Amino acid sequence: MIIVVDTNVFVGACLGSKASSGVIASCLHRRCSPLMGTALLMEYEDILGRDEIFVRSPLSRAEREDLLDIFLSTCQWTRIYFGWRPNLPDEGGNHLVELAVAGGATRIVTHNLRDLQGKGLRFSGLEAVNPDQFLQEMTP
Repeated sequence: MIIVVDTNVFVGACLGSKASSGVIASCLHRRCSPLMGTALLMEYEDILGRDEIFVRSPLSRAEREDLLDIFLSTCQWTRIYFGWRPNLPDEGGNHLVELAVAGGATRIVTHNLRDLQGKGLRFSGLEAVNPDQFLQEMTP
């Protein structure tokens, strides 16, 4: 299954969320194939650089950076050649949809379903799900 992992899921994994950690583990064990693009990578790096978010994280900054490097090694780099904007009410989610469409993803895994299930364009076979829903789908 090809997926897009929103930044908030990676952050959740760094903070110890079981569901978010399960999504990242699924990627690391190659049970799914995550996509990565320029905008999403910049967002990951920006958020991971904000130490105040990770005060309660069981991972040090170096460990978070290592986890990102390992995660990136499982990602399929995807270029976006066509922009679907404006699409969503929240501009911040558009790059996730564009990455998913460009890479043929079937799921965007996010904690922010409300913004991705708005009145934007619909793409056949693409659905936004939260980490718990994703993990249920992955369980045989």
